[in-house]
Amino acid sequence: MSRLLRVARVAVPMAVVVLALAGCQSLGLSGNGDGTPDGPPASGPLSTILDRGELRVAVSGDLPPLNMKSKSGELVGLEVDIVTALAHAMGLEVALVEIPFPELLPTLLAGDVDLVISGMTMTPERNAHVAFVGPYFISGTSVLTKDPDIASEQEPSALDVEGRRFAALAGSTSASFVRDVMPSTELVETQNYDDAVQKVIAGEIDGMVADFQICILSTWRHPDAGLMAVRTPFTVEPLGIALPPDAPLLMNLVSNYLNTLEDTGLLAQLKAKWLSDGAWLSELP
Repeated sequence: MSRLLRVARVAVPMAVVVLALAGCQSLGLSGNGDGTPDGPPASGPLSTILDRGELRVAVSGDLPPLNMKSKSGELVGLEVDIVTALAHAMGLEVALVEIPFPELLPTLLAGDVDLVISGMTMTPERNAHVAFVGPYFISGTSVLTKDPDIASEQEPSALDVEGRRFAALAGSTSASFVRDVMPSTELVETQNYDDAVQKVIAGEIDGMVADFQICILSTWRHPDAGLMAVRTPFTVEPLGIALPPDAPLLMNLVSNYLNTLEDTGLLAQLKAKWLSDGAWLSELP
């Protein structure tokens, strides 16, 4: 059974496409008369994608500001902009497939999508199953809470108090962090961040353990809820693009183009757009 839940085809601003293509063409990787060998290309995932003319990319759709739904139902965010620029630089359309976070890598391994970009930390455990390109962003574990004592802690071990309840996204490195570093507390796993944030606001749990940008964003979105976040992340977590383990040519191409986006300065521009402030919050429901 296919795991594809929702597909959205995305249009990218022309300025983004031009900049991305200009950088990638400087690598000599696109256009005719560029020294491409005669004959059919090597078989494999990349050849299949090129024949299809479309790059299928899985996101969870609920990780603002990385990926999220706008008022119109469109998937937007830093990761959406990154992968859209990558796809257009490759001369491909992009199809965004909305998948719950715990099912992202199983969906990739089943062959239902070509890439995963959804706040995925590049861990050795995950890398034993899939390949990664990146990082395109460095994140870290923080805590969203209404308790000033929790928010002021600088050592995660100090949060390990029996009777405390912390939520984390199911299947995430944050959930593993709670199990490993705060074993005396109760872990409440949720399918999305919105549920966890609402539990914090309602006082049902003591805090939500999540990536730093998710915690800060939650304070922006709910300015009157008394939310606060641990300001110095407890960990350093590189986020990467996950690919099938048997696709070295695809991995090489995505890596080249991601490096180009960084070298041209486009990646820095996209980060500034989504991470410097919450000006885009008005786009959300």
